[in-house]
Amino acid sequence: MSGTATSDVIMKRYRNGEIWDFENEMPALTRDVILGLDGGTTSTLCVCIPLMPFSDDLPDPLPVLATALAGCSNHNSVGETAARETLEQVMAEALSKSGSNRSSVRAVCLAVSGVNHPTDQERILSWLRHMFPSHVKLFVENDAVAALASGTLGKLHGCVLIAGTGTIAYGFTEDGREARAAGAGPVLGDWGSGYGIAAQALTAVVKAHDGRGPQTMLTSNILRTIGLSSPDELIGWTYADPSWARIAALVPVVVSCAEASDPVANKILLDSVQELAESVKAVVRRLNLCGQDGNDCFPLVMVGGVLAANKRWDIGKEVVNCISKDYPGAYPIRPKVEPAMGAALLAWNYFKKQSENGLKC
Repeated sequence: MSGTATSDVIMKRYRNGEIWDFENEMPALTRDVILGLDGGTTSTLCVCIPLMPFSDDLPDPLPVLATALAGCSNHNSVGETAARETLEQVMAEALSKSGSNRSSVRAVCLAVSGVNHPTDQERILSWLRHMFPSHVKLFVENDAVAALASGTLGKLHGCVLIAGTGTIAYGFTEDGREARAAGAGPVLGDWGSGYGIAAQALTAVVKAHDGRGPQTMLTSNILRTIGLSSPDELIGWTYADPSWARIAALVPVVVSCAEASDPVANKILLDSVQELAESVKAVVRRLNLCGQDGNDCFPLVMVGGVLAANKRWDIGKEVVNCISKDYPGAYPIRPKVEPAMGAALLAWNYFKKQSENGLKC
């Protein structure tokens, strides 16, 4: 069966309510579990973990009962209906794989890109309330929150910079204040993102072809990568499927050209470094994460393929260098767990605090 046909079957089962049929085969009593979900423009991952004892010391490694992976769940990218189908699909699959059902869930944290306003949160919370029993604690955050928690292991303090297909900088203080910069999409200025880098490279190829810009190695390398023979074909290729992830997949080509000393590719990456660094600096200033003298230490969690430290032209390293010139107390963290685990730890922390507060009452 083709991928499209498989997806159609899954969506039909979703719309018929059959996606939860596995629960009919489950025992009445199962272990208590937590669900954490990281939903982005490219993929959506759900992690099911056991409800761990309340302690300040987390087990190492963190226990995972099951995971489930699906496609995009950003409602701004694929629409509300498709996004919800994806979210429910991965939660049902993770529970099924873990041998659990919805009655055994104690808390759920959905950290989803595109959640930018309290109305977004409330809309998703309302939908979740119809899906889970009333005892389940439900939390909805932007995916940047889970990314931060993946680096701090559930503690909301510091700043996270995400640079993958999209980009956002998000910060939190210990007293609960928060701020963000970027994250509005490429049309509204997220040019440090993977999509932004690749879109600028495609633009450079077109400009070089029609005489508005300098010649660049990007032309031959991009055309070879996507199987075209002429820049004239780029228009059809680009608009046949302008999805963000498809365009962003060209970032490695831009990096390789910059490593080969192509000045056009090099400038695109230098500009992206400035864009990404400025988004972090904006958050640090608004929250005063650096303290009164500008030297206080704070975690800077680095997440996303654009920031991966696996190439000679290291965008992430250059971003940190740029930030450190103004804020030497920023210490970079590259998470050892997935953002979905960060979401699960957030759900566990939220549940822990609410339970402890309930005991005090």
